Amino acid sequence: MGDISCSNGISNGNGVHGKVFPLNGYRKSCWYEEEIEENLRWSFALISILHTGASPYQDIALLDTKPFGKALVIDGKLQSAETDEFIYHESLVHPALLHHPNPSTIFIMGGGEGSTAREILRHNTAKKVIMCDIDEEVVEFCKSYLIVNRDAFCDPRLELVINDARAELENREESYDVIIGDLADPIEGGPCYKLYTKSFYDFTVKPRLNQGGIFVTQAGPAGIFSHTEVFSCIYNTLKQVFKYVVPYSAHIPSFADTWGWVMASDTPFVLSVEELDLRMKQRIKGENRYLDGKTFSSASTLSKAVRNSLDNETHVYTEGTARFIYGHGSAYKKAQE
Repeated sequence: MGDISCSNGISNGNGVHGKVFPLNGYRKSCWYEEEIEENLRWSFALISILHTGASPYQDIALLDTKPFGKALVIDGKLQSAETDEFIYHESLVHPALLHHPNPSTIFIMGGGEGSTAREILRHNTAKKVIMCDIDEEVVEFCKSYLIVNRDAFCDPRLELVINDARAELENREESYDVIIGDLADPIEGGPCYKLYTKSFYDFTVKPRLNQGGIFVTQAGPAGIFSHTEVFSCIYNTLKQVFKYVVPYSAHIPSFADTWGWVMASDTPFVLSVEELDLRMKQRIKGENRYLDGKTFSSASTLSKAVRNSLDNETHVYTEGTARFIYGHGSAYKKAQE
């Protein structure tokens, strides 16, 4: 639900549908605004609009923002910001790869931005990484404009596949040590909500994991008030499929909320803080900016209110009983003359 407005009165006056009016060069007091809930909006100042475009699946914008640097917006939802995307991507990737004894084959569902692949390819155990994104135009957009991920896209260990992740997993005969869900949020009218269902986890994801394999997915807002949208039921749904399930969260400043991930396996997660730190030193090229053993221990220690809510969650995510975060698919319209 993105909306851009300027102090000179150029604004669509309609944040719900998020139509964007073009900015001809720099103007003072230009703002990006996103409707997070019906009575809550999040906005920040813009320097400029770097690029807008549209694919058959999604509308895309790259904004240069004052507080968060370059920001990628897809279908009116902020996906990633230059200054803090490392929090999201380190949290998504490293706990699963570190808990696995030797993660050599990894499948990414989504991840067109390239940041998830970038973090995986820092691991010296990673021999083959499949990145499967349905939207070639988003991938090409990110290749062109997100300089930080260019090396990842050129790494020979990365195989880029343009396809629906569900169809790709179902049609492949090979299995993987780790499968990562770096998908768009389950938004009503959006394309991804079916990839959060029990049937998908049970009949598509789990059969494609090797013995001891680990699945991890981003799971939407996980704040004290927002976690009941989808985080708690994604956690409960994975509990119906895997023996061991670990929810964890971190604050993402540009998202204006705490964000959640859920990691699942039929093998227990038993590494101590010290063992996680040791594996980081042994396996990962360069230093993490956010995640270490203590940080993951803290991230997986949820607040009392959220723990109680997850413990009492009974909803199982299916196509017929889907839950969605606030918003609508294809809400962000590319700039029009």
